[in-house]
Amino acid sequence: MATTATTAARTGSRKPSLRVERALQRDGHRVLAGMDEVGRGALAGPVSVGVVMIDETCRSAPTGVKDSKLLTPAARVAMVPKIQRWCLAHAVGHASPAEIDEIGIIAALRLAGCRALAAMGVVPDLVILDGNHDWLTAPDEVGLFAFTGEEPPATPPVTTMTKADLKCSSVAAASVLAKVERDAMMTAYAPQHPVYGWEVNKGYAAPEHMTALELHGATELHRRSWRLPGLPGQDERVDEKAHEVGDGVDQPTTAANEPEMSRP
Repeated sequence: MATTATTAARTGSRKPSLRVERALQRDGHRVLAGMDEVGRGALAGPVSVGVVMIDETCRSAPTGVKDSKLLTPAARVAMVPKIQRWCLAHAVGHASPAEIDEIGIIAALRLAGCRALAAMGVVPDLVILDGNHDWLTAPDEVGLFAFTGEEPPATPPVTTMTKADLKCSSVAAASVLAKVERDAMMTAYAPQHPVYGWEVNKGYAAPEHMTALELHGATELHRRSWRLPGLPGQDERVDEKAHEVGDGVDQPTTAANEPEMSRP
């Protein structure tokens, strides 16, 4: 479990760099994994977690790498092969809408993150997780993975950092991979359910999506445990971000008085 501390490696720049990663490597964490999620606040589709692994041999990230929210869709797609060539390993994991309904959004984030780590086949010395909450470390309760038939990998140590996607090249790169892969999934799903406009809104609560839900109800790709238009009478859990209105781009959040970084 991560504990709170302050790192000397900070940057106020909106251009990510490897300053934080190099400081952590000097502290003995040679193999690092930057991790970020997309789709947490969407009403439909998976929640996806990207991970990018680097070591000391990985030089400066490709020019233009930054938080996926700050790049155009075309720029994100063009960046993917550059990131893949640059890093030591990479992967994107997903948790389906049915899994989100079954175990909740936070546990689904962990499920997607662990799937991404397992797909790389290498356990990093430390994961840099965007945000101030460690949703990757195994919870106290048992049985999270029981219904999937999967064995979870050993969760590596985690350090959380607010706005890591703006500061750390590895985390920014992970956000790009996750965003591009999830967007492609939602675009592929769109012809099956054309009234919801997923090719544009990517499953988020855009006006055309909300209107279609009111008129046609929810599909099997919607998070049906959430309070959605067209599903009256539901009082199940609702993630606080589920009502974001956007164009399929995750909106950055601000957090006053949060610890800058936590370390194991």
